[in-house]
Amino acid sequence: MKKVFFIVLLIVSWAFRVSTDGGPGYHEPDIPAGFPEVAYPAGNEPTQARWELGKKLFFDPIMSRDLSISCSSCHAPHLAFSDSVPLSPGVDSAAGKRNAPSLTNVAYHPYFTRDGGVPTLEMHILVPIQEHNEFDTNILIIAERMAQDSSYTKMSRAAYDRVPDSFVITRALANYQRSFISGNSPYDQYTFQGKKNALNDLEKEGMDLFFSERARCSSCHGGFNFTDYGFENNGLYVQYADSGRIRFSELETDRDRFKVPSLRNLSYSAPYMHDGSIADLESVIEHYSEGIQPTKNLSNELEPLHFSAREKQQLLAFLMSLNDPSFVEKFSSHTY
Repeated sequence: MKKVFFIVLLIVSWAFRVSTDGGPGYHEPDIPAGFPEVAYPAGNEPTQARWELGKKLFFDPIMSRDLSISCSSCHAPHLAFSDSVPLSPGVDSAAGKRNAPSLTNVAYHPYFTRDGGVPTLEMHILVPIQEHNEFDTNILIIAERMAQDSSYTKMSRAAYDRVPDSFVITRALANYQRSFISGNSPYDQYTFQGKKNALNDLEKEGMDLFFSERARCSSCHGGFNFTDYGFENNGLYVQYADSGRIRFSELETDRDRFKVPSLRNLSYSAPYMHDGSIADLESVIEHYSEGIQPTKNLSNELEPLHFSAREKQQLLAFLMSLNDPSFVEKFSSHTY
């Protein structure tokens, strides 16, 4: 199965030459203050036609074997493109394997999946398509279905000057998802937009604690997107049912390590952790305060931090200030 997966990746992949030219297209998102420019792969710069085709595919159950679910079934716009359950069910209600992460600012990720084993967003489109507990289908079947729909044929030609095929599907979906840029939270307004009243006193105290040597949260959740994209073990269990990045790297040092998630739009994306095992942010903070388990490959940065009740309130207030309601409201209108 692993060999087949990489063969398909080779079929649909091409030589990506990264360009910083955003290209034309009315939908191309404004880059928020404090954010870098988006690097678009050459040949998949944003245009209106590409974005519209990707949007249509994102909400269309044509992607799944039994026509029952779409990308938006597990990555809902009103949840900052995440899900509200620990493990999202696939076709035939098959049990999911990992919690669906938010797609907020996915344009900036250097690699994909919680193992980091997929190098481009275009290639990542193949993962849910082939997974038996997700879409459980084949990209060639999806292309055949699209070819039977005159609107898809017309849109494919307008977007990429070709009929529906693997190239069109992977590029269009990646193009749409690269527009999911969120950078207008109260934190952003305070830090990058000069609005000094955007944060209240408790949120400012939480920000100071978050970036302090006392809490060291920013050692992994730093930068404009609140992640260093590294792979860490946060002491969730003594023994993990999911072995994490070792499944890709085959290195024992990667056992039980997972890609560090962004902390943006957290209140929309509960439950938390790779398996969705923590229900709310208060419990996440409690985990780092008292619940870290002494497990193999535990991150060097981690130890129980024993936060006071006041510190927990401060951290919660700051994490909530990373929510961007304008982002969620904007994309919640994107349905077909």
